[in-house]
Order: sequence, then C-alpha cells, then structure tokens
Amino acid sequence: MKEKLILTQGDITEMEVDAIINAANTELMLGGGVAGAIRKRGGPSIQEECNKLGPIPLGEAAITGAGKLKAKYVIHAASMSLGGPLTTRESLLNSVKNSLKRTEEKKLKSIAFPAIGTGVAGFPANQCAQIMIDTIMEHLEKGSSLEKVYIVLFKGPVYDAFEKYLATIK
Repeated sequence: MKEKLILTQGDITEMEVDAIINAANTELMLGGGVAGAIRKRGGPSIQEECNKLGPIPLGEAAITGAGKLKAKYVIHAASMSLGGPLTTRESLLNSVKNSLKRTEEKKLKSIAFPAIGTGVAGFPANQCAQIMIDTIMEHLEKGSSLEKVYIVLFKGPVYDAFEKYLATIK
C-alpha cells in the first residue's frame, strides 16, 4: 500500500488529480494558506459552493467543485473552527477520515492532501505526519477506489517531518 502514497514537493493547487483536500475551517471560509491559494486559483465558484454547504461540524468534510483548478473536486477537511478551537489530534483524525469517505462516495482514483492543521492552526508537523500517514495507510489497506494519494508540501520543516515519518513505514 505504501506505493500508493506519494510525498511530493510542490503547489497543491497545480495537481492534476480527481480531488485536492483543503485544510478548512467549519465555516468553510476560504481564508489564507492552502484555502486562500485554492480561492485565488480556483475562482469564486468554490467559495460560493462553500457558502451553501457551511457551516459543517468540526472534523467533518464537504465536497465542492474545483472551479478553474486542474482537479475535479475540492474536499474541505474542517480540522478547526473560525475563532474557536484550533486543530486537535481528534479533529485532524476525523477530518482526514471524513475526507477519505468523500473520495469513496465519488469513487475517486487520485487525491492530494496538504499538511492539515500545520499552518494557521499551529498543529505540530511531526504529529500531523503520523496521524495523516497512518490514517491514509489504514484506509488504503481496507480496500479503496484510490490508486494514488499524494501529500503535497513545500520544502521545509513540515516536508521534512512527513519524509522522516514516511521512511519508518514498512
């Protein structure tokens, strides 16, 4: 299953996959970081769809179209609340699991995740890497429509944390 999980350096908004995952808040407001880049590159239609869907519960995930992005969909993984709790272990775990559920509902073959919660929410990169990689691997091992799961990060300490943890997976 490890061959289906690919850590890559780059810009998630440039990925040609069925869906990219957005590190979202429960209000589904596309602010800064990954969400801001998605809003800027994808155009206003993504936020318009989010406005109709939000708010969603903490740890949940919602799916929208991808506007002008190369992906077909954006899955919004709500690991934090606006003005409320920042990302916790539980909200990260649930938002990743629920994002993977949305991929199965649409029978998607390829998705790309950012490091959810490590930006404005301040979740530790090493813990994020462990939770996300373990959750994705567990999902793939159970059988999945997914053929490729990318984790797309910029070079730096967060990338290094994911690379280090991925090296420990058999």
